[in-house]
Amino acid sequence: MTSKDKFAEVLSKRNGEIMASWLELQAESGRRLSAAERQETTRQSREFMAALTAAAKKGSDDGTASPEWSRLKEILSSISASRAKGGHTPSETAAFVFSLKKPLFSAVLDELGTDPAALGETLWQVTELLDSLGLHTTEAFHRTRENIIARQQQELLELSTPVVRLWENVLALPLIGTLDSARTQVVMQNLLDAIVETRSDFAIIDITGVPVVDTLVAQHLLKTVAAARLMGADCLISGIRPQIAQTIIHLGVDLANVTTKATLADAFSVALRRSGLMVVKAEKKTAGEPRQTE
Repeated sequence: MTSKDKFAEVLSKRNGEIMASWLELQAESGRRLSAAERQETTRQSREFMAALTAAAKKGSDDGTASPEWSRLKEILSSISASRAKGGHTPSETAAFVFSLKKPLFSAVLDELGTDPAALGETLWQVTELLDSLGLHTTEAFHRTRENIIARQQQELLELSTPVVRLWENVLALPLIGTLDSARTQVVMQNLLDAIVETRSDFAIIDITGVPVVDTLVAQHLLKTVAAARLMGADCLISGIRPQIAQTIIHLGVDLANVTTKATLADAFSVALRRSGLMVVKAEKKTAGEPRQTE
């Protein structure tokens, strides 16, 4: 009987004992769990143990790379994903697998203690198996966490680039923070969508909140202006502070064909003028003036 067969036999024979000890170790380590969380952990542990026993009986000498372990890996990936979304740490998630070492070692020792060669070979197999599964668990956890972070970053990008309608045919896009390639794509898409939706003739890109304007940022702005013009909208850039103006000149960036203004109010005034509109101050009524009635 090979060490693989002996390990499968130990799992089948000592299943209840191993499971009880494993659940107890999980309850003692990590965060305090609610009744619902403990119930879910028990369900996951039983599902994992059933898949482990089945894979051990059919598994080959290729370790967890063989197809027989696919179901077990799927279970671990699902557990890792749920724990990553639930706020568990990588250590708490990996402990799900590594806390199984002690119960398995104890069961193998009880069964094979009288056969040193078989004991050593089986313990080594168990160690390699759990280390491989623990690594898979950690990778699945980090993969899920990275996906969550990427999705949150995308949502923040969309929230940080709002298109504001200032007037009937005038849009404003206030930018705050660094403008990189990824954000430029979001900025351009949001602006173009708003131009189509509102049929606006003017779009103002306000960079007052952009801390640094370098060659790359300037190129991103020019691309956005060009895209807006292709959609039929006249694009203006506001928020050109003295430091930014000097930087743009020093970098040799050509903004000759783009209308730039120091403030958003100045750019808005230009857009209104080009629309043939003007804002006038309403006359203030004097005291005692009779109230007009319709």
